[in-house]
Amino acid sequence: MTAEELRKKHPVFTYKSFSYRFAGNNFVMSFVFRVKPDIQFTPRVVIKNAGKGRVETIPLEILDNLVFHIGLAEIPSYWKAALSPTIEIAAGVLAKPQIVFWQDLLWNGLSEFCYQNKIGIPKSAFVKIASLGERKFEAERLPVKERVLVPLGGGKDSIVTLEMLKGEREDLGIFVLNPQRFHKKVIKISGITRAIFAEREIHKKLLALNRAGYLNGHTPFSAYLAFISTLIAVFFGYSRIAVSNEKSADEPNLVWNGRKINHQYSKSSDFEKKFQAYAASYLVKNIEYKSFLRKFYEIDIAKMFAGYPQYFGAFLSCNRGFRKGRWCGKCPKCLFAYLILYPYLDIRARKKIFKKDLFRDHALIPLAKSFLGVGGPKPFECVGTKAEVKKAFRLATKKALKEKSALPPVLAYVRKYIAV
Repeated sequence: MTAEELRKKHPVFTYKSFSYRFAGNNFVMSFVFRVKPDIQFTPRVVIKNAGKGRVETIPLEILDNLVFHIGLAEIPSYWKAALSPTIEIAAGVLAKPQIVFWQDLLWNGLSEFCYQNKIGIPKSAFVKIASLGERKFEAERLPVKERVLVPLGGGKDSIVTLEMLKGEREDLGIFVLNPQRFHKKVIKISGITRAIFAEREIHKKLLALNRAGYLNGHTPFSAYLAFISTLIAVFFGYSRIAVSNEKSADEPNLVWNGRKINHQYSKSSDFEKKFQAYAASYLVKNIEYKSFLRKFYEIDIAKMFAGYPQYFGAFLSCNRGFRKGRWCGKCPKCLFAYLILYPYLDIRARKKIFKKDLFRDHALIPLAKSFLGVGGPKPFECVGTKAEVKKAFRLATKKALKEKSALPPVLAYVRKYIAV
């Protein structure tokens, strides 16, 4: 079915309710979403080893508000299936500025989703959010310790944040959503003993709808991470959240029908500023959310990461190989990571990480072109700006010429697009 047909068939998406309970020492949050006329989603999120005694010290109004907001952050993943023209919030009250925030997030955070699905609905008609709940929540000031929570993705960026903060002798803790084996390797290498884990389950009904032909695509995951990191900071007593979003995230992939399409919108400085204002007004007044790497480009971070060889055999940025804990060597993330690290690592270090020379793979030439914006938009992945990609190719070419008598195929091909 088309987006128009789905919107007619499913005119209203309702955030019906939220609930939470303890299962042993784990804190379990559950949510109910209903889509007229006949769909219900019941996703849940589990905070591991939350500590019942610790959570019970949090005032009930604050706890309810935080869980209510995790439900709000879940909405994009489920709402996008039918793109209902109206979202009803029955689980709590949203003030007008909050509605504006969520409408803005859905519009910008689902820009790639709309582009990929060729959905040209104007912003004015995209979604109406109606607040139908009875419970109103307000931001509070909480007693928290002066320490820093670092959400860990397992790639170079969050590792650089960790190591730089360690150098500043900050009191640190790590948070991982849906941890894999390689995350635990990175944590062990870091030497940081406080690690908090959470597991987010996608409701199987959504997966069934995807298979049945309902709409699917990218959602603003880093926005979700911002909200759940705030909950974690409250639960475990952290005053600051240091995320690892770089300056490169501000560049859109393309402009389509006058609309900026940015795969990394929820990593951008625009989202960061809006979330900071929202959190201070409607969540917790005295917990700071800030990107520690905002002033740096991806290539700058790669150069810094090259100074931490202890992580070379553990870190991972490949989405395809995420669960298997290895680089696939075929995707945009693999090629981009290889490209920006190449100038700063010797042959042995590159082989330790990637197992082979990706620049020798002819099949990756189209990807390399797309990084430069040749023949289409840059890939819809977390990759750098076109300007820094050119710089990285220039540096990599100079490095390769020093190491070898002939350029590998990928570098030989892109050489005509860059000035070396």
